[in-house]
Amino acid sequence: MTVRYLISGSVQGVGFRWFVARHARSLDVGGYAHNLPDGRVEVVARAADPGPLEKLEAFLRAGPANATVERVDREDLADESGVPTRSFDIR
Repeated sequence: MTVRYLISGSVQGVGFRWFVARHARSLDVGGYAHNLPDGRVEVVARAADPGPLEKLEAFLRAGPANATVERVDREDLADESGVPTRSFDIR
């Protein structure tokens, strides 16, 4: 299962992508985190079971200490091609 998250708030320049990558890797979740030009962070995450994705989403909603997460939008993706399965990348 693959999920796309769009995180809004003060989430760029505060180590958010590194925070996400650390937690995703500890949960064996593949995917990537990417800064968007509009100030949001996009996270695309892939796991065989929903449990690790639910845990990752909780981390996304909390964010690192210097971030202020205002909103997390979630979209389930049908097409999983192109999403890393064995690594979590920062783009």
